[in-house]
Amino acid sequence: MKLEGKVVLITGAARRIGKAVALSVAGRGAKAVIHYNQSKDEALQLVDEIGTGGGMASAVQGDIRRVADCERIVRECCDRFDGIDVLINNASVFFKTPFFQVTEQEWDTTLDANLKGGFFCAQAAAKEMQERGGKIINIADWSGLRPYKNYVPYCISKAGVIAMTKGLARTLAPKIEVNAVAPGPILPAKDYDENDKETIIRHTPLGRFGSPDDIVNAVLFLLEGTDFMTGSTIIIDGGRLIS
Repeated sequence: MKLEGKVVLITGAARRIGKAVALSVAGRGAKAVIHYNQSKDEALQLVDEIGTGGGMASAVQGDIRRVADCERIVRECCDRFDGIDVLINNASVFFKTPFFQVTEQEWDTTLDANLKGGFFCAQAAAKEMQERGGKIINIADWSGLRPYKNYVPYCISKAGVIAMTKGLARTLAPKIEVNAVAPGPILPAKDYDENDKETIIRHTPLGRFGSPDDIVNAVLFLLEGTDFMTGSTIIIDGGRLIS
């Protein structure tokens, strides 16, 4: 697939990795649809930034924990740019949840935002892609393959994303390719202190944090680098999985 002229919807695209992906696909000529929930100012700034650079972008608000919002987000994307070619399920929540302190609300928030939302966005997007074809990329996490303590609901949700990727790939072939990218330590969470960061670096074979560009390059490979790949997960973790 060549991105020139394609319509790409990125959920959670106002900040961090989602923003980097949006800038990259827009820079390659795609029409970027920037989804956000609460980060309105950042989303609109990103739309302006892309427009200033000569690209095309639009912002759409929605809470992907709600199925009706997932459907509306995709519908608005299609209405604005006459269809959808790519969905990148990037929106996610991440916060500490020590096992014996996990509440029902924290569980629901994590699983709904990280797994349910991606599933129903994919369902809505796939309905639009059935005739023209398309690609879905899910942003998972290396911890979906090797969970760690204090974030168990998060790890479970990302394991679900990996399983969802395989299930959707089988269901939607051959017209729609579905793959995932599983980042490791790329951008430290806001609640990480210096000791947390040093511990992560010490347990990462490559001895450093990665860059959003590492994830962007993997996404671009799945979009433009191959049209013969589905159901796979690319792990970009600096070796954390083998440490």
